[in-house]
Amino acid sequence: MPKLTSAIDPHSPAFKALDAHNRALRDELHEKVAKAARGGSDASRDRHVSRGKLLPRDRVERLLDPGSPFLEIGQLAANGMYGDAKDPDGAPGAGMICGIGRVSGREVMIVANDPTVKGGAYFPMTVKKHLRAQAIAEQNRLPCVYLVDSGGANLPHQAEVFPDRDHFGRIFSNQARMSAKAIPQIACVMGSCTAGGAYVPAMSDESVIVRNQGTIFLAGPPLVKAATGEVISAEELGGASSTMSPRTTSTRWRSSAPSSTA
Repeated sequence: MPKLTSAIDPHSPAFKALDAHNRALRDELHEKVAKAARGGSDASRDRHVSRGKLLPRDRVERLLDPGSPFLEIGQLAANGMYGDAKDPDGAPGAGMICGIGRVSGREVMIVANDPTVKGGAYFPMTVKKHLRAQAIAEQNRLPCVYLVDSGGANLPHQAEVFPDRDHFGRIFSNQARMSAKAIPQIACVMGSCTAGGAYVPAMSDESVIVRNQGTIFLAGPPLVKAATGEVISAEELGGASSTMSPRTTSTRWRSSAPSSTA
């Protein structure tokens, strides 16, 4: 067998320059991934935790089997997009965590809104990331678990969210199609699910809602008051107590976020 000898000189200036360049790119990638994984600003994260809620990555971690791997997809979706002078970070990770993990010994696709990023609202790239996760799930017959905490479409970008074939509504079409193929669609309502965010649990086979935290409605109490004059709390309008009847959305309720992912 002939001996293959490398002609690369690791001590040459050219090699060292390329090595330094690639190491810098690697470090930059790791920095961007870590920044995206953190999600929203410190103030947004603190506000979220002060409401007694788990951060989105903590939700995913508690859902997964202990010590099992999580293959995340689309970590850098929306990188460098949607930022402005007031908020240069834009939408880290497109405001969503997607990936394949193991739950009760079975591989599943997890789609978790990040409410620390613009209230978990859907930007155009959030829609694409969600659709990509669903496409992988359908192709591989992976049950979908949605950890829902979203204000629906990001209104300043709604013209880009709805206009084409692969738009926001395709998410719910995919849910219906996968359900018909006996690919389970399961939603855990862990926060406010408004407008488009309310459709995900409505289109799921099973929905679990966290009492006094999860809500499901097309419009919240302020819009109800503006339209009808009625003063009503979010829990009364779309919380666990009002969504647990046979004709409504939720099929189960839990008293806390950790128990909803157990």
